[in-house]
Amino acid sequence: IASRLSYFLWSSMPDDELLRLAAAGKLRDRRIRVAQVDRMLADPKRERLIENFTGQWLDLRDIEFTTPDKKLYPEYDELLLRSMLAETHGFFRHLLTNDLSVMNFVDSDFAILNQRLANHYGIPGIRGHEEFRVVKLPADSVRGGVLTHASVLKVTANGTSTSPVLRGVWVLDNILGQPPSPPPAGVPAVEPDIRGATTIREQLDRHRSVESCARCHSRIDPPGFALEQFNAIGGEREYYRSLGKKGKRVKNAVYYVGPTVEKGGQWADGRKFGDFIEFRRQLLSRPDAVARAMAEKLLIYGTGRPVTNADRAAVDAVVESARKKDFGLRSMIHAVVESELFHRP
Repeated sequence: IASRLSYFLWSSMPDDELLRLAAAGKLRDRRIRVAQVDRMLADPKRERLIENFTGQWLDLRDIEFTTPDKKLYPEYDELLLRSMLAETHGFFRHLLTNDLSVMNFVDSDFAILNQRLANHYGIPGIRGHEEFRVVKLPADSVRGGVLTHASVLKVTANGTSTSPVLRGVWVLDNILGQPPSPPPAGVPAVEPDIRGATTIREQLDRHRSVESCARCHSRIDPPGFALEQFNAIGGEREYYRSLGKKGKRVKNAVYYVGPTVEKGGQWADGRKFGDFIEFRRQLLSRPDAVARAMAEKLLIYGTGRPVTNADRAAVDAVVESARKKDFGLRSMIHAVVESELFHRP
């Protein structure tokens, strides 16, 4: 228990206090475990949990895997990249410290910003590139929740263009805990046309003519198209940037105005949305799915092994325990530590 606690919350071996409690058999006492979790989450070493868990859950470890095209995204720089990571780490830290609901990962009325990110998001009045702070968002803001974090939007793109398929799969897996089946063998990937000749929706409509593809795309495409409202570095957009030398050239840039972004969609159950804000509102109506996905991700990270269908009751127990505290992130971590999966050899 001492080792599992330490590697879960600190990514390192147990300290002297944990070893002393383990030697005395006191970590079998729930009250002692609760106190130790609180102690460990108050220690600076919790930064390892924040960085490593978000790196695994949100794929932030891959944020430098691609470099945005300089012609399409001339505003991208190293400061923006570092600010992206700091925003998401700071957001997770804020929820953890204050035991705020994991539903904030879907939508929140605040963001953690510095001047560089605020400028990138079009939010005025923030000064200082080094200092990140909690910023209250207007009620109609498109920002709020990790789905609008530039870090997440970058790792779900390829540096040049976005794909509703990649982003849709990411949302189903990481936010709803319902990953789709792998694509059938021999089906070619759908690549966005940066020349602006065809839209991604036109390409996907042809893709869905294959029956075996249509079933999964009815689940994948809705969240994917909702996130089309954001470009490959997390900026909000109304049109695709094109290098095809067609249409209007953007002032002080080498790219052109491409096709209008198609950001609406329809769920498999018939519910429609016109933009990301409507989509996010519908996503909020599924709190149990979001909480369950979060519980599974924490259990996988905390135990170092997959969660299977046979573990459903244990996952449900974590969710129900956290429900008593409005699905608070800190409360969910406590529930994970008390789970029989966490104590299983």
